Amino acid sequence: MSDEEGKSPPLGRTPPRAILFGCAGERLSAAERRLFAQSDPLGFVLFRRNCREPDQVRALVAEMRGCVGRADAPVLIDQEGGRVARLRPPHWRTYPAPAQLAALPDGEAEEAIRLGARLIADDLAALGVTVDAAPVLDLPIAGADAVIGDRAYGGGPARVARLGRAMCEGLLQGGVLPVVKHVPGHGRARVDSHHECPVVDASADELAATDFEAFRLLADMPWAMTAHVVYSAFDSEPATMSRRVIDHIIRGQIGFGGVLVSDDIGMGALSGRLDERVESALDAGCDLALHCSGVLDEMKAIAETARPISEETASRLARGETMRLAARRDFDRGAAEARFDALVGAVAER
Repeated sequence: MSDEEGKSPPLGRTPPRAILFGCAGERLSAAERRLFAQSDPLGFVLFRRNCREPDQVRALVAEMRGCVGRADAPVLIDQEGGRVARLRPPHWRTYPAPAQLAALPDGEAEEAIRLGARLIADDLAALGVTVDAAPVLDLPIAGADAVIGDRAYGGGPARVARLGRAMCEGLLQGGVLPVVKHVPGHGRARVDSHHECPVVDASADELAATDFEAFRLLADMPWAMTAHVVYSAFDSEPATMSRRVIDHIIRGQIGFGGVLVSDDIGMGALSGRLDERVESALDAGCDLALHCSGVLDEMKAIAETARPISEETASRLARGETMRLAARRDFDRGAAEARFDALVGAVAER
């Protein structure tokens, strides 16, 4: 990832640590700058608290990258559309929830989702943000917790994969890496993993034919995010912490070969100290751990133990960067917005 060809860091350079950190506010504190410079996280994540207006976000992103001395350090954000949107009016447009766009007939749904993603990518690229934690490929069932809800496309795995691919393509064409989530599937969770650990008791065969299938059909995507969900058919540990789930299901049965990042290791679904959670996630096979709170003392504790990225992770990151650069396409924003608004208007009329 050290140059435009997406190559691995040069020999002799210490690899960055396998962690993505958030920060507390709209600019870095002196303590955050020192910590990031000393610990060298691979990259960063932005939340609503960090995003006031475009110039401020651009300056924050540049400051983050300046701390680690890597102009290509990944900066991630959750900009799905609907209720999960870190960038909001008046400086950024509102995008419908994925389920709203999926309500269109197939061809129009794919077009609207691809156009919306391309517009989101244009918003992000203008800020220097290179990774969007979307699309959601989860398949909610009746009785599931509302944490996924309208963030999902709905329907069977084949349709979800088609719509998810449209979003991935739109993001990539705008120079932004998509992150398919929450692998291998959060849709059956009956509790919110932000607060509790969901346990899914569906059989291995049922999961393979439904939840896992949507991810299998998009296994060629550059990044994926794990689910903090226990699948009792395979393990008693959440997928993020399960070597069996990551090796045999995510890497094996699903066939995902890209960068695997944990969901936020600060979420209530996980137990133990935060540094232990990071170690467990990386031991299980995650390439990167994600820490979102921006709490300085938490980041300090993690930074003391977080390991450098592996050669395999560096190679996966490089492949993703090559894909991002190769997929970029010019577009006419005005024309794209006009067509997108026409399609969104059709949703509202239904």
